[in-house]
Amino acid sequence: MHFLTRSVLRLVALTSLLHASLHAQDSTVYRGTQVSPEVERIYSRGLQFLAKAQSAEGTFPGNYGQEPATAALAILAMFAHGDDPNHGPYSKAIKRSLDFLLKSADEKTGYIGNSMYNHGFSSLALAEAYGAVQDDRIAPALQKAINLILSSQEKNRFKAWRYTPEAQDADSTVSGACFVALVAARNAGLRVPDKAIEGALKFYSDCQVPGGGAIGYVPGSGGNGNSTTAIGVTAYAYARKKELPTYVRGFKALKDGDERPGGSYPFYYEYYAAQAFFQSDVQLWEKWNAKRVKELASLQNDDGSWDGGLGSGISTSLGLLSIALNYRYLPIYER
Repeated sequence: MHFLTRSVLRLVALTSLLHASLHAQDSTVYRGTQVSPEVERIYSRGLQFLAKAQSAEGTFPGNYGQEPATAALAILAMFAHGDDPNHGPYSKAIKRSLDFLLKSADEKTGYIGNSMYNHGFSSLALAEAYGAVQDDRIAPALQKAINLILSSQEKNRFKAWRYTPEAQDADSTVSGACFVALVAARNAGLRVPDKAIEGALKFYSDCQVPGGGAIGYVPGSGGNGNSTTAIGVTAYAYARKKELPTYVRGFKALKDGDERPGGSYPFYYEYYAAQAFFQSDVQLWEKWNAKRVKELASLQNDDGSWDGGLGSGISTSLGLLSIALNYRYLPIYER
């Protein structure tokens, strides 16, 4: 299996002048090609909403719109479309939200926002922006952010993450945000020790139902949701540990239990499920994706947004990211 270097990946993502196969299973699919008109229509309308709704400070209206995580997910949704972040139609929106993330970071510790949710997603956005956006502030901010994730994990008795850097307990959702940020940072060339990856994977193994496949919120909680199972499967897939029992059982549970969980946060599950299915079985992802595109089309508001308990900014960003694999631009999505 052939992988491009980071610099070439960035060139592909930013200019669309080079085409590279992602993997042997779908060798005819290239970055930004073979995207259906329906997907492009839905995605473009969503991006237009984000760009119009964004404030001059880089934040968004509604619930959690002032949180760094919302700005971070909006940045990722824009990156995932393959537009040039320095000169394209969304370059100003990307830079405004990046500026908000950088200003939200503690100058000394690198902590972004007021929770490790915010910090994890913000670190992921910085890792994807590193080398792509012309801003000398990104590299040192990213290094501090990753250092904080690693030091927080080292102090945690579960070797995972919870709401604050000092927390001694952990849960699978906050840990998912921090873990994916570590993977993206490692892909960007930052040093992430193997023990950090291994510690987080063990935590997901501890959260798995004994003798079953579902992955719970915390160890011993049982398989109480498809979202946490999708997060755990995604973590193992990104770590390239798909041969291990935790992954094998988890993916089977995800396939057997795949359905929209509903509730106040309907887009959170789909964000991780898209990655889990794509990393695990491309043909299965294609079927899942076709259903997801139709669902998003039926739920999209006239202004291009989607509703949800997390607010229109974060719901729209997560909705877009749940179908962003149709474009294959974000380096974190490599198989």
